[in-house]
Amino acid sequence: MDGEWTLVAVALLCGVSFFLLNWSRQKQNLKRKLQIARQKREAGLQQAEQAVSHFKAENPGLDFSPIVALPLSELSQKIREGSLQPDVVLHAYIEKALEVNSKLNCGTALLIESLKQLEDIETHKDGLLYGIPISIKDNFDYEGYDSTCGVFSKVDNPAVVDSVVVKVLKRQGAIPFIKTNIAQGLYNYECSNPIYGTTVNPNNLQKTSGGSTGGEGALIGGGGSILGLGGDLGGSIRIPASFCGICALKPTANRISSLGLNTCVKGRMSILSSVGPLARDVDSLALCMRALLNKDMFTLDPKIPPLPFKQEVYESSEHLRIGYYDNDGYMQPSPSMSRALQEAKSLLEQAGHMLVPFKPPRIYTAVHEYFLKNLLADGGATIHSHLKQGPIDPCLNYGIFPGLPRFVKKTISLVLRCNHPHIASLVDSICGVSSVADLWEQQSDIENYIHEVIEQWKKLELDVLLCPMLGPALNLTYSGRLTSGVSYTALYNLLNFPVGVIPITKVTAEDEDQLRHYKGTFGGFGDKLFIKAMQGSVGLPVAVQCVSLPWQDELCLRLMRELEALCAKNKKPNTQ
Repeated sequence: MDGEWTLVAVALLCGVSFFLLNWSRQKQNLKRKLQIARQKREAGLQQAEQAVSHFKAENPGLDFSPIVALPLSELSQKIREGSLQPDVVLHAYIEKALEVNSKLNCGTALLIESLKQLEDIETHKDGLLYGIPISIKDNFDYEGYDSTCGVFSKVDNPAVVDSVVVKVLKRQGAIPFIKTNIAQGLYNYECSNPIYGTTVNPNNLQKTSGGSTGGEGALIGGGGSILGLGGDLGGSIRIPASFCGICALKPTANRISSLGLNTCVKGRMSILSSVGPLARDVDSLALCMRALLNKDMFTLDPKIPPLPFKQEVYESSEHLRIGYYDNDGYMQPSPSMSRALQEAKSLLEQAGHMLVPFKPPRIYTAVHEYFLKNLLADGGATIHSHLKQGPIDPCLNYGIFPGLPRFVKKTISLVLRCNHPHIASLVDSICGVSSVADLWEQQSDIENYIHEVIEQWKKLELDVLLCPMLGPALNLTYSGRLTSGVSYTALYNLLNFPVGVIPITKVTAEDEDQLRHYKGTFGGFGDKLFIKAMQGSVGLPVAVQCVSLPWQDELCLRLMRELEALCAKNKKPNTQ
């Protein structure tokens, strides 16, 4: 008998030893990967600093500040006419990006190869983006560099080839020079991950830059880049643009190739990520679209419809029939969001456009049953398989309960159903679907919903749509607890409608005072949290969204261009 107990004790000891040894190895591996990622970034930053110092020593008296202040159209013109050289422009933006990154923590890699690209830049002189430095989101593959998505499983796994978008940019003469920070797993609208840390807002360091493309928003908003590219799955381009006070476009999915973009969840078909540009003005967005939508892209990725950019639609001056709403019925907008919408509506009406009330149908069902349940159809299992290999960002612990078994989530939903039906429904939606048949049925429901919205659109004979945009920027760490904030953006990923963001106004003291009386839609914990998240925002930018039907991206940009011009015209008398 004693011999049997001895064997049990030995087996138990071996099991515990194996567990501890394996845990220790995993911990050491994580530490090694973290060191590799941060050392790579630091080495790139140091090389970039040395390159700028060397260039300035060889060219004494150079003043970079006027260069980085130029709008894209003027910068491009000066490069083409020869009054500015591409090498001067690139070094000017590298220096500015280094400065902005030191304050905001927005970069993940300085692409030193951009300096080598200067050697044959003259061969791309006919490109629409000739000599223009451009920033790209961390998950865009660039040969020789990691596309981490903010997770440890993708560290120290450099891309073998450039993504299609990077290849096309280079052929158009653009110079990708920096990769920018993202939310962990691309699953949150706060730009934070355990590898590279948190990116903060260029207008207020206590605020988030938004996510998941928060590094782009911060870098461009801070003046460290003139044009950038990101991806949008639920607002990932638009939220950073809104929070940082810049312009952005989420095109129709598959208008621009996503081949070579890394992600933690592949194979999703109903809700697709869209590749799109971020910039300081609308003309820059349009120029980027023109540059990308060419035969090079259509050849490199034959799945992309060969639809060149329709410049005549973008430049049209005909009056538009514009639908609008100031509350989607899911999340009550902040006072500044409502005011921005009303100001934009008033400007458009004064310019002769027709504004028609519009209401998104069944928004509650659309957000919970269609968007969230499809986004997390597997209950978050796939994203969790990446997250569990390292520390999980606190924001994600609030949002999708990574690793929590389905039956536990279902139990929580049942317990909350009586007193907190909204939260119960939210928890139920992140359980995902129960079977393949359930997934197919849901995909069919989504298709029917899209047609329902289009029919409503056609019935009102709309050209475009104007609606609120989440803003101003939230205080740090609140994004993960405010899932309701994405209702205004996620709807158009579900519908696959092109949608852009343009800043309209800034938060006033009166807006801040009215925020104290905010009631919200459901009157629960989330609505009270929303007030805390928005406090201290006086002076921060507030935007609106401009929407069009699928494949009519140029019409969306047309409305944005109109609003941009009207806002500029409206500000002149006030300035004087």
